Amino acid sequence: DKQFGCPRDRVNQISQPIRSVCEAKNLGPSSGPNRLRDLCTFCTISLDQEEVYRTKVYEKSVSPFYGEDFYFEIPRPFQCLSFYVYAKSMFQIRDLPVGKVAIRKEDLCKYCGKENWFQLQPVDPHSEVQGKVHLEMKLNELITENGSICQQLVVQIIACQGLPLISGQNCDPYATVTLVGPARVELWNNGNLAQDVFLGETRVSVKILRNDNVHRAWYLLQPKGNGTKSKPDDLGSLRLKVTYTEDNVLPSAFYTALRNLMLKSLDVKPISASAAHVLGDICRESVGYEALLPVVRLLLHHNRLLPFLTSVAALELENTQEANTIFRGNSLATRCIDDMIKIVGKSYLTVTLKPVLNEIFESNKTCEIDPVKLKEGDNVEVNKENLQGYVQKVFTSVTQSSSSCPPLMCDVFRSLRQLASKRFPADPHVQYSAVSSFIFLRFFAVAVLSPHTFQLRSHHPDPEISRTLTLISKTIQSLGSWGSLSKNKLVRQLLVICVLKEPTFEKFSTRYNKTEYFYIFKIPVHKRAQGRKRIGKKNFKKRWLRVTNQELSYHKQKGKEALCVIPVKNILGVEKLEESAFNRKNMFQVIHSEKPLYVQAGNCVETNSWIEVLSQVSRCNPGRLSTFHPSAYVGGSWLCCKELNENTPGCKPCTATVLANIQLDIDCDRETERIFSFFSSNRSRLQKMEDACAGMSVYLGQQEECSAFTIQDPKETFHTQNLLKLA
Repeated sequence: DKQFGCPRDRVNQISQPIRSVCEAKNLGPSSGPNRLRDLCTFCTISLDQEEVYRTKVYEKSVSPFYGEDFYFEIPRPFQCLSFYVYAKSMFQIRDLPVGKVAIRKEDLCKYCGKENWFQLQPVDPHSEVQGKVHLEMKLNELITENGSICQQLVVQIIACQGLPLISGQNCDPYATVTLVGPARVELWNNGNLAQDVFLGETRVSVKILRNDNVHRAWYLLQPKGNGTKSKPDDLGSLRLKVTYTEDNVLPSAFYTALRNLMLKSLDVKPISASAAHVLGDICRESVGYEALLPVVRLLLHHNRLLPFLTSVAALELENTQEANTIFRGNSLATRCIDDMIKIVGKSYLTVTLKPVLNEIFESNKTCEIDPVKLKEGDNVEVNKENLQGYVQKVFTSVTQSSSSCPPLMCDVFRSLRQLASKRFPADPHVQYSAVSSFIFLRFFAVAVLSPHTFQLRSHHPDPEISRTLTLISKTIQSLGSWGSLSKNKLVRQLLVICVLKEPTFEKFSTRYNKTEYFYIFKIPVHKRAQGRKRIGKKNFKKRWLRVTNQELSYHKQKGKEALCVIPVKNILGVEKLEESAFNRKNMFQVIHSEKPLYVQAGNCVETNSWIEVLSQVSRCNPGRLSTFHPSAYVGGSWLCCKELNENTPGCKPCTATVLANIQLDIDCDRETERIFSFFSSNRSRLQKMEDACAGMSVYLGQQEECSAFTIQDPKETFHTQNLLKLA
């Protein structure tokens, strides 16, 4: 309902389940040589027959505790959610299926949010079916040559949908029709050189057919023999907790008021009285800060996330008393920044960590340095060298990745540094610890520890590789938590390994904190005179261009003084220029606070190199343009769009960035629907917060019932709550 009550017509339904794989019990047949006491097992989650997640391998136990949570959004229609238990085989090509639990979509609501034990069922290839078939059937009467009347069954297979992939490829199906009792239609995949694969069957009673009538319908494919089987052996059981929800998304007009109220959150003073902050406050006890993710995505789509994050971070710093505890808790501010980093930083992780992680997985060198965990034959000195090499490669990749860091992350980190320095002016290191708590503890360290959760690897690592990743991750965490060095000998030892060639920790820290990078390209280019004066010349001259991370300058000759200097902080965009602008190839433009600088490079490779370098050094500049003119302003108008006003905004979007692609993938209506759902399910908490505001206004002070909420201005907070009721 609109105010928790008017009719809401469903226009789009999107499913989003959370799977929690808990534990298994008494795996394998109850007796015989196939008991799994000496085998390692793992569990997979499948959507119909498509595997979407795999747990780590649990060693030598018939009652393993997997204990893993997995969340994903369902991208397509499905019939069945299945959990398979496999035994890891050391000598066979394929892992051995132990059993499965299959839950049909319509039954998920029965188990939603509850822990249940499910009996494992045998995995039979003839029972692994999915999809449906569209049949047309007709029963005709025929007169034979001797004059007798007989019946003819005509079956037409019109189409199939939802058939499985076979060996990763679309199947090549064919059908057979059998008339035994009910008419049976079987679908098979043509295996060519391999054995044909059973895809499913459906049985239709001939009694439903009438003379001269055509029966046409869709039928779900069923297991062979329609699932009738003898009682299977006891294969054990699996404890699962499944949460399944569906978002019913309405037309955009239904969300206008609530969406606008959320987008105005960053303009509300204090920020604790904003709709976004109120949502986080009332949902803190019931769902933690899960309700903040749709808020972050909504603000991100509308380019309003940075000021909101700055405001909530400033609010948290007001209540932080010690510099060494800055941004260490699970608060509204840290959760919002965490969500932002995970959304915009995926490609950053891929560029930075994936190559070195691939090397770690493929080389699989032993890195154990804990004497208690060393295996027979291990050489601790060799292991230290292996670990040192891996750690050094990870740190080198991280510390040299600044040019790949997404602009939004850079903007947020810059804001955190400024806020931290202002809050603790006597501590010169707090500006770095404010950032390192996110970039190390909550980003790189987590990605190294669990690369599969960030799509850096497809599956869990083997136990030995997992241990190596744990050691590397602890080292990374130590950079964000210097205080842990005095308490954790293993962490201290690991950090010593990583900085073996450095005389002190401080030198290593200084090397990391150094964010100045020097780019210099001195390539002769033809620079068009900018013609700052109305009567000035506008022609092309050969000049030397030079760029550092501070400034772009051009010179008459190599080594001579600069004729013009453009501070990098003033660059608003770097884009290609259409050849038709000046009838010249390989041109680009540097858009800054004054007239655009038009430059012609020697070739297309040089053009792209200049654009890439200039875009990287200016990527974090405030006021970056979202549109530009691909041509020049000549003869009193823009050649591209024919606009007469020279100050008219650009007619073409700036070169797409990762953030722009992310924004396109965000469905604002769906995110607003989720926000509405959180408000709706927490109405009682919202009412308590409203009562607390009223109590503070009447009694002029903080009351006991107000301690569960952040209320700085009860009047403004009360006003926001009234707006939420109307939204």
